[in-house]
Amino acid sequence: MVDTKTSRYSWPNSTIFLLICILPVVSTLVFGAVDNTTWALITIFWAAILLLWTIESWTAGEIRFSDHAIQIPLFGFLVIGIIQLLPFGAAGEVTDALSIPASNAISIDPHSTRFFISRLAVYIIFLAGGLTFVRTKDRLRKVVILVIIFGSAMAFFGILQRLANPEGIYGMRETPQAIPFGPFVNQHHFASFMQMTSGLTLAFLLGATLKLDKKILLLIALVVMSAATILTGSRGGFIGIFSVFLLVIVLHAISGRWSNPAESASLQTGRLRSVGGPIALVCIALLVLGVVLFIGGEDSLMRGIGLSLDDPDITTGRSHFWSVALKMFLDHPFIGVGWEAFGVAFTPYDTNNGYFRVDQAHNEYLQVLAEGGILGFACLAAFIYLLFRKSWRTIRRSSGMIREASIGALAGCFGIMVHSVFDFPLRTPSNAFFFLLLSAIAVFPASRAGKS
Repeated sequence: MVDTKTSRYSWPNSTIFLLICILPVVSTLVFGAVDNTTWALITIFWAAILLLWTIESWTAGEIRFSDHAIQIPLFGFLVIGIIQLLPFGAAGEVTDALSIPASNAISIDPHSTRFFISRLAVYIIFLAGGLTFVRTKDRLRKVVILVIIFGSAMAFFGILQRLANPEGIYGMRETPQAIPFGPFVNQHHFASFMQMTSGLTLAFLLGATLKLDKKILLLIALVVMSAATILTGSRGGFIGIFSVFLLVIVLHAISGRWSNPAESASLQTGRLRSVGGPIALVCIALLVLGVVLFIGGEDSLMRGIGLSLDDPDITTGRSHFWSVALKMFLDHPFIGVGWEAFGVAFTPYDTNNGYFRVDQAHNEYLQVLAEGGILGFACLAAFIYLLFRKSWRTIRRSSGMIREASIGALAGCFGIMVHSVFDFPLRTPSNAFFFLLLSAIAVFPASRAGKS
């Protein structure tokens, strides 16, 4: 709640905003929050937000809650998960090895589905908090600064760590079954994190709201983020960050038609704005390429563009996972095999005699189709549709910092969506938190642009 007489927030309101900013940062630092034990810490944050939200509502005499439609698909995921736990499946038989009947829930792996639901509840509250408490231009500016600074810091740290000790995180945690980068166990998911942070950085770099001295800092940050992405050697990361750059340039060029006279004057002409984006992209790409080659990242560069792969299968096994996901969907078309049940359901469909240990489909869209069926995929499609529709509305109706933040946040979300065609970056909780935070920024209501 905001005190209109003093133009100050109540202490619960301010604390909730602080926790919303801290939670994605902390979850990133603790290895992306992929360990189940780290969820004890995340649960504390979640409980604190709920408690403070209750106190804030009690003192205000009303419940402050955003009614934004983008939250509805997440509730749809939750309802589907609850239905999947209902005892409507085939009941198992009691055997000597199993003294109790197997679960007769719809989900093939009820335990994993329950864990998915518990995580989803945290995500729903986090998104609701972002939509409710990042509600002013001043707070929006703070969140944007946080994302850019933290993203550039993690990129710089990741590069240093890769040059010093590519096998350990913080020099102490070994990851023998994966290739780490920065604080992430999976280098591909670090690349997705860079996609999200680089969107905002590029949007403000090409925008008209900042002075030259600040844009120089943004340029340095963007080069470091891009170089870190290339050093991961992730092909999906390459495609994703290219998608981010492309969407930012396109949206800036289109939004230039709606610029007010002051913005147009600062850019000289609309044509300059349209041409300047591609030119800037080429210059940034050359600068990034030079940095990567200077620090010895030739092998990562070659792998990222697909020129150093020894496997004749260009999908590196993904085509098999994708075909299995489609078979799962065809056998369970309505409500799927159960959230997070892909790994268990994979075994009967595996034609490679267990050669791969697969927990994910390496395609988020196919995995949602397999785990949630038509209903789950409809919720996913609805979220994407609402995100782009509401963001487009903000971009059209706002100007200055609001518009640039919306463009950058939407581009960041788009980049990780593209990457999700080849991987599962949003299954890393810290990426999910940043994605939801960017979603809240992207759909920031244009009508609030004049408020502070």
